[in-house]
Amino acid sequence: MAVGNNTQRSYSIIPCFIFVEVHIQGFFCQDGDLMKPYPGTEEESFITPLLLYCVLAATPTAIIFIGEISMYFIKSTRESLIAQEKTILTGECCYLNPLLRRIIRFIGVFAFGLFATDIFVNAGQVVTGHLTPYFLTVCKPNYTSTDCRAHHQFINNGNICTGDLEVIEKARRSFPSKHAALSIYSALYATMYITSTIKTKSSRLAKPVLCLGTLCTAFLTGLNRVSEYRNHCSDVIAGFILGTAVALFLGMCVVHNFKGTQGSPSKPKPEDPRGVPLMAFPRVESPLETLSAQNHSASMTEVT
Repeated sequence: MAVGNNTQRSYSIIPCFIFVEVHIQGFFCQDGDLMKPYPGTEEESFITPLLLYCVLAATPTAIIFIGEISMYFIKSTRESLIAQEKTILTGECCYLNPLLRRIIRFIGVFAFGLFATDIFVNAGQVVTGHLTPYFLTVCKPNYTSTDCRAHHQFINNGNICTGDLEVIEKARRSFPSKHAALSIYSALYATMYITSTIKTKSSRLAKPVLCLGTLCTAFLTGLNRVSEYRNHCSDVIAGFILGTAVALFLGMCVVHNFKGTQGSPSKPKPEDPRGVPLMAFPRVESPLETLSAQNHSASMTEVT
């Protein structure tokens, strides 16, 4: 729904973007990059939003659950976890062992990053108002008007479109690609968890296969957006960069490469000699005391 001349109402799954207005970007009526055929609604896509969110939420969660439980039953790994983590008491009734603490921490950070990536994507789409490849197809501008008759005339008037306003609104939200950003974030977070946590010898082949499989799935998701004319290549690349940045930040700076909270015990610091009492230092004989002791010993020998 158009609001004024330069803004348009935006609707998002994030509550803070419900009342945010999308910037209306200008265009050329004869721009070939915006004349691709309309691919239909998002529900008609090969990767629907429902399928995307289900896979994004389920895959890393299942990997973390299976990985933590499997590694906990390995004796050497369990002893290492117990040494790194502490069993804490919550509410004077419930105990959180190291296994449960790690599962809650890793899944909680993943969920936070998923929502943060979604917010960043919506903010980028609202601020830029970048047009999709099929924008002119759904906009249906009046090519007989004075503005469109000039091939090099840049159109800033949002009221020139005669198509469905709801479809036109969605066609103004292309940069960055939400599918690309969320898919690469989920895949990279799961990949960092696998490479940093699973250390068994039997996983030498399973780890790279699983990691490459998740990354390839995210890459194919971005290619699907381009092949269906729903996003430009630049939109997908920007989504990949955004999702990668969020995943790397959370993996390296928040959960510290999925290590324990305590880590290896620190070495004791050497004591400052200025704070040690004088009587605590070892006694050293002076040369005069040594000579006196030698003369006393010689005199005792002559007497005997």
